[in-house]
Amino acid sequence: MSKRAVVVVDLQNDYWPSGRWPLEGIEQASANAARVIDAARAAGDLVVHVRHEFADAGAPFFAPGSEGAEINAAVRPIADETVILKHHPNSFRETDLERTLDANGVEEVVVVGAMSHMCIAATGRAASELGYKTVVVQDACATRADAFGGVDVPAAQVHAANMSALAFAYAEVVDTGDFLAR
Repeated sequence: MSKRAVVVVDLQNDYWPSGRWPLEGIEQASANAARVIDAARAAGDLVVHVRHEFADAGAPFFAPGSEGAEINAAVRPIADETVILKHHPNSFRETDLERTLDANGVEEVVVVGAMSHMCIAATGRAASELGYKTVVVQDACATRADAFGGVDVPAAQVHAANMSALAFAYAEVVDTGDFLAR
């Protein structure tokens, strides 16, 4: 049984430049995620893909049954890898993710994917709170600019603030190169 799992969160077509909700740096983040996934496969670690769909067909992105809601080819699952459908930012909420990890003896969860400030932050925190050693590979994650209180926040700052918060109390936050060098 695997003691480590890579959880690939929401690397779906709508986040690519031609999609309905493009993220800054998604192509480089997915290339890094693919490197992490390849290393996990080679090591015999569990790889679990999480895919988001909104319940409403009129959602701004990840509409049910749409091409945009499909996992991007850059990180497409192979035949024996689990794909979990979710409807909330937290990949554990109302899904079989925890049951899947526990059934495989997983103790360490490595998180890659998107969006840094939403599903990565929520999933990283939840994994930690459920007792898993949690690692977030920060350059295998992407996000987009945001705004709050009339202040525009560039994507790099959104990403950095969320990685900083995760690193403070929830996860070890590393770069792809450092993760692969272990």
